[in-house]
Amino acid sequence: MQKTYLCIQIITDAKMEQQDIIISRDLSQSLEQALDGLAYDRLFVLTDETTHEKCWPLIAGLTAMKKATQIVIGATDEHKDLDTLADVWRALGQGGGTRHSLLVNLGGGMVTDLGGFAASTFKRGIAYINIPTTLLAMVDAAVGGKTGINFDGLKNEVGVFSPAASVVIDTEFLKTLDSKNLRSGYAEMLKHGLISTTGRWAELIGFDLDNVDFRKLQDMVAQSVAVKEDIVARDPHEQSIRKALNLGHTAGHAIESLALQEGRTVLHGYAVAWGLVCELYLSTLREGFPKDKLRQTTNFIKEHYGTFVFDCKEYETLYQFMTHDKKNTAGHVNFTLLGNVGDIRLNRTADKEEIFNMLDFYRETMGC
Repeated sequence: MQKTYLCIQIITDAKMEQQDIIISRDLSQSLEQALDGLAYDRLFVLTDETTHEKCWPLIAGLTAMKKATQIVIGATDEHKDLDTLADVWRALGQGGGTRHSLLVNLGGGMVTDLGGFAASTFKRGIAYINIPTTLLAMVDAAVGGKTGINFDGLKNEVGVFSPAASVVIDTEFLKTLDSKNLRSGYAEMLKHGLISTTGRWAELIGFDLDNVDFRKLQDMVAQSVAVKEDIVARDPHEQSIRKALNLGHTAGHAIESLALQEGRTVLHGYAVAWGLVCELYLSTLREGFPKDKLRQTTNFIKEHYGTFVFDCKEYETLYQFMTHDKKNTAGHVNFTLLGNVGDIRLNRTADKEEIFNMLDFYRETMGC
């Protein structure tokens, strides 16, 4: 049976922990291995309504799962909030959870983010395993140890760094995704390409998202996860190089928050893609990022992600969302920018006028 293992060392404040990233075509075997490495008294499985219906049956037959207590929450990002978190805490407590219990998060980024936060805070922290079921979760949310919930209208406003004991990635799940969710995850892969090598970036913008070669995509997922985990291993708590992973996210989170506020919710990866358009322009303006690569990347995003429409009256709202970003220091809006593909420029700030010019470029280029 073909399996690939990516093992890294995650350093926490208290101790050295090992996080296993397992990319496998045999979900049952991989999950059994992950469970065998942990001692636990009670097992809980967290799903949302969608993954409970479509994904839970794939693991329900495992011997270990037969005694698991199921916790089912509402689907979509609107449930990634304090009320749902409290429901999960309550279910763990009512189910007899102790400090020695284990939580398996089976789902997309909302489930792994919220479930990881719930596990990391219940009884001051219990072990958890992530089984991401979307491309976005596989290459981003489920790996790297970030957990959290949305709060007070802001994305991922409250959370902790706390790596899963294991992340089991089975790319067979990707065949069940619709095109929009596949593309949402692919945006994070595009970001990983931009912060790694020209060859990887070129492969990503040359990939046919209309006729997906899943065998090739599986290899690309492994490469993308490796890029992220190499960075996380060097900087677990986002003090330096891990900030590279924020490329596209300052503008992207603002767009996502505006969409949520206006009741036209967008998928996270789409917001990141649009954020990349904004921040690559700022990179060209401030850091000399090549105009041809800006054009090629922007054209790819426009073709495959469409446009989130806003007008100049909403610039101030977008700017205010950016000022609340967790990456900011001393009141300045902080960006990760690029001098070129793989040439990462951390802790770059921009003033209000530059940000408004960036938004002008987005609207002109994307056809708002």
